[in-house]
Amino acid sequence: MSRWIQSFLLTAGFGLLLYVAYVEIDSRLWQEQASRQLSASSAPLPPDVERARGLVGRLEIPRIALSVMVNEGTSPLTLRRGVGHVEDTAMPGKSGNIGLAGHRDTFFLPLRNVRRHDLVTLVTQQGTFRYRVVSTRIVAPTEVSVLASDAGQVLTLVTCYPFYFVGAAPKRFIVRAERHFVQDE
Repeated sequence: MSRWIQSFLLTAGFGLLLYVAYVEIDSRLWQEQASRQLSASSAPLPPDVERARGLVGRLEIPRIALSVMVNEGTSPLTLRRGVGHVEDTAMPGKSGNIGLAGHRDTFFLPLRNVRRHDLVTLVTQQGTFRYRVVSTRIVAPTEVSVLASDAGQVLTLVTCYPFYFVGAAPKRFIVRAERHFVQDE
């Protein structure tokens, strides 16, 4: 009986390691492919052109070494491979609130170190958009008003909280940033 349990546990452990390796490789390959796709579209599209569903761009927060590709939607596959643009929120360059969601234990783990005034850049086919962090807060998962539309150009990053929680985290960590216009835009 114990020999059977040993074999089962060894097989299960090996299976889990293979799955983790697959997920890691898949997300890295998708990040590289999406980055190449964004780079290949060197001619920016006008802001009024609606883009096809799919790649949104690259989110960067240099001070905390965050650089991740953003895709449309928040399906489990999208969030496993990168950060997702929350459907029915604004698009970069347009008025409103752009909602981006990511997992706290993968791509959005660096958000634990974000601070007020950090520069956030969103590189898209329509251009490069810069934002400054104005606040962070912790809310209940039901607090969806953080994604409410805004008259200005706002970026809201959403991830689960606490960052080092085992299991489904009970709260959400919210980073709010406002569009930061510079001379070269």
